[in-house]
Formats: sequence, structure tokens, C-alpha cells
Amino acid sequence: MTSTGIRLHAPAPGWSIDADVVVVGSGVAGLTAALRCEAAGLNTVVVTKARLDDGSTRWAQGGIAAALGEGDTPEQHLDDTLVAGAGLCDTEAVRTLVTEGPGAVRRLIATGAHFDESSEGGLALGREGGHHRRRIAHAGGDATGAEVSRALVEAVRARGLRTIENALVLDLLTDAAGRTAGVTLHVMGEGQHDGVGAVHAPAVVLATGGMGQVFSATTNPSVSTGDGVALALRAGAEVSDLEFVQFHPTVLFLGPEAEGQQPLVSEAVRGEGAHLVDADGVRFMLGQHELAELAPRDVVAKGILRRMQEKDAEHMFLDARHFGAEMWEQRFPTILAACRAHGIDPVHEPIPIAPAAHYASGGVRTDSHGRTTVPGLYACGEVACTGVHGANRLASNSLLEGLVYAERIAADIAAGRTAEALHARVPEPVSHPERPAHPLLAPETRFAVQRIMTNGAGVLRSAESLRKAAEQLQQLHAEARDALDENGKTAEPGVDTWEATNLMCVARVLVAAALMREETRGCHWREDLPERDDAHWRRHIVVRLNPDRTLAVRTTDTADFPPTQRPQEQ
Repeated sequence: MTSTGIRLHAPAPGWSIDADVVVVGSGVAGLTAALRCEAAGLNTVVVTKARLDDGSTRWAQGGIAAALGEGDTPEQHLDDTLVAGAGLCDTEAVRTLVTEGPGAVRRLIATGAHFDESSEGGLALGREGGHHRRRIAHAGGDATGAEVSRALVEAVRARGLRTIENALVLDLLTDAAGRTAGVTLHVMGEGQHDGVGAVHAPAVVLATGGMGQVFSATTNPSVSTGDGVALALRAGAEVSDLEFVQFHPTVLFLGPEAEGQQPLVSEAVRGEGAHLVDADGVRFMLGQHELAELAPRDVVAKGILRRMQEKDAEHMFLDARHFGAEMWEQRFPTILAACRAHGIDPVHEPIPIAPAAHYASGGVRTDSHGRTTVPGLYACGEVACTGVHGANRLASNSLLEGLVYAERIAADIAAGRTAEALHARVPEPVSHPERPAHPLLAPETRFAVQRIMTNGAGVLRSAESLRKAAEQLQQLHAEARDALDENGKTAEPGVDTWEATNLMCVARVLVAAALMREETRGCHWREDLPERDDAHWRRHIVVRLNPDRTLAVRTTDTADFPPTQRPQEQ
């Protein structure tokens, strides 16, 4: 049993369970989709790679942006989002986000999430980069994600949803008609089943989060290895805008050799008045943008990097000493603890910071209901490309997008496929022995991929650096492919090799798209082409994986953003 496209080398499933819907991922998007599907009477199974609360959501510090404050409107939120997206947002997708967002946040509160309140009793709203209003709802000062995750996990457990933890999703299953029929997965010893198994379901919702581990230094947890994007590509789905990887401007600098997940210093710190300075104490963002330190993230990241180059420095500083101890302890306790754990006391000294990979604005291409180009396969959250973020995500729009589009997916599944219809058609996955297997890479290849991507496709890119990265990735891919094709041998199937293979898959697509986009726009910064080119590049780059494992790359107009191929009606 495999997907309609390329498959990973893996043992045949040794067990299976049936469901109406399988949701892959347990962040804000995945658990919201699962809860809404369950509320609609659908037998829903949640599959997650680690524990239910181990994804990216719990690391979110800033909050959730929505027009909840007095005098704020969805139209103002829309305007700020479109500006940040640098001409590539799908306006209607953004309108959906900002219009449905306030209600989605209120439903999250009704689910059990507790947000910080002002002295007057309403929500205490903060401000972040790119926002002209205070519209960021936060919890625990700077622990919003942890609170959102807590509330959703408790709701899932209280309602008795079936969950499979410590499970890496492998490939999509399809029936004889080519429709989604579930997923294969590998449970890593601590879940309900051991080894490779399958969940049979006519609807699959990908909510697997990002791919930050494709770079050496990132704010993403170790589980963020692009598994959902890679699965979708192997299944024949389209992905879009993968070149737009947002590098968070203010990540705690732990040294030039630091790798893996790095501590984030939330944009909300700047929102409350912290200043970016160089070693001489000069506020270098003044004059670069009307919002100075609160400019959109791509502008701030570029400003920091320019100053680093001018000063031949490894990092800049974030100065918030004027906050005082009480404000740090009450508003930003998590960040304060992280800094002190690394020997830095922001109450008395500036925080060393530098940009690091943070958020993928692109992903699996979907329409306004989360439907991908593969019938029955949905995507939401960071794994998806809804058109909301364009070339650069506006701060704190990510949790909101997860909420809004997860709810839309659940509504679409419930409206198109009643529980009775689902139960009447138990999907029967079929085998496709002619489908090619994807060569597995050795575990140590993961670190080679990360170094290649950091050096060639990081914040600063050029045709030369991207071509070199493409050549190096192709060499690694070709070595594994040739070993498979000529000798029938590949690396031993297992979590480490599957993750390395997924990272290679998304890395190849990212580099191909970044090389094709011959301009600088949003968080895609080409040193050799520093200007934005609306005449030629106000377009999206769309990629599919061919059966021979090569990439099919094309461009499409912004007006044609949502997928034109629609799933067949059921």
C-alpha cells in the first residue's frame, strides 16, 4: 500500500485502524481541526510525531493577532498583512483570515485558553512588527503558545479523541480511484502500536508544521523536518512559495558554531519599546523604515545583517534595560529565564541577537478550504500555503491562520462528507508496485544538508551560492539514487533516515525556487539582484515531484493562486 506517487522505503504496515479523518500534527492547526471534526460527529484520529504538546505551537511567544481591540478593524489588519506580504498575498485569503479571525480566537477562549487581561478587564493587546495597532493577544506574558497548546491538548483528552503519539507519518495511501485513503506511519516504541502501520481514512489533514531543521540554526524544534511537505510532494501535490523562509531577526546569539534549536527573543519585546543597537549603542534601524525596530521582519533582518557586515560583527544587540526588573519578570518571564540560563541578564545588559530560520511562508498549495491538489488531502498551519503570508508572514498571524483554516477544513469535510457517507465507504488502499521508491539518505546526511542550506540558501542568497547549493544537494541525492537504482540498496529504513530524506526533498525544492526567483522580495533576499521586480516576478513558483524524482517547476500569476485542480465531489 503506497501513495499515488513516489514512496519511502519502509516495511509493509503490520497493523491498521479505520477512521473518518486522520489529522497529522498536534499544534494549533491540527488539534483545532481534530476538535472541530470530532464535534461534527466524525471519527477522528490524531497522529503526532512526539507528544501531543511537543510541536512548534508551544514555543510561540508573541501571541495571536486579531482585530479585537477598540477602534481596530479587520480591514486595518488586512492592510498590514498585505504590506508585509510584499505583493504576493492572496487578498481574499487574507480577508478570510482577518474577518473570521476574531471569532476563531473567541472560540479558542471558549475551549479553555486563558489570555492576559488588562487592568480594565479586557484582553491586554500588544503590538509587534508590521502592525499599526495593538492587536496581539498573549498569555503568560510571553508564553502564548504554551497556553494555547495546553488548552487544546486538555480539550482533546477530555473529549476522548484517539491519538497516536511518537509516530512519524510516512506516505499517503490511495484507493483504486486515486483518492486519499489514509496514511502509513511508524510508531517509535512508545505509542499504541509498534513499528509501521496504517490509518485508513478518506480524509487526511496535514498539520505537521514547518521545516526549520533544514538549516543549521533555527527557532524550530527538532521535529520540524518538513515531513508534511515531503509526503505531499511524493503524493503528487503541488507546493508553492518555498523560497520564502522567514528568518526571525532577534534570536539569542549563542556563538557562530551553535546548531539546532536556538532561543527566540519575541518581537513583542520590540513592541514594548526595546531598541536594536550595535556594539557602540547606535540605533541603526532609525531612518531605515517608518516603524524602525517594528518594521516587517524581512526589513529588520536585513537591517541587522547590513549592520553586521558594516561592523564586521557576528551579532547585534537588543537593548531593553530601560524595562526594569519588574517588567521583565511580569511581561517576559520565559525570555528572561532563557537569557539568564545562557549567562545574559537583560535587566542589566543588552541581549546579543542574530537572525535564524524561523517560519516557512510557503508550503503545500491549498484553496480557501484547505484542499490540496490531491483529492481528499488537506493542509493547514505552517505546512500549508494558503496565500495568506505572501512573501513574508506578518508577526503573530501564524497561530491565527492555524485556527481559521483548521476550522474551514473541518467544515468542508463535514459538509461534503456526512458521517453516514464516510462509514458507508470504508477506503480500501491499493498497492502500486510500479511506483518508484525514494532513495533513503544516511542519517549523517542531515547535517550535510543543513550546512549546505545555511551557506547557500540562508538569509543572504545569490545565483552563485544557490547554484553551488543545488549542485551539492544533487550530488548527495544522486549518490543515494544511483545506489538504489543500480544495486537495489539504500540506507536502512528508520526515523533518522526518513527525516534526512524528507529534509533533502524540501531542500531541493527550496533551492530550485530561490534560484528561479531573480529578484529580492519579502524574506527572499538575493544579493546579486537586490531590487523587487513586480514586472516579472509578482508571481508564485509552484513545484511538483515527477515520478522519476525530478522537479517540475512553473510559475503562476497571483490572481491564479488557489489550486485550479479541485478534488472530485464525493
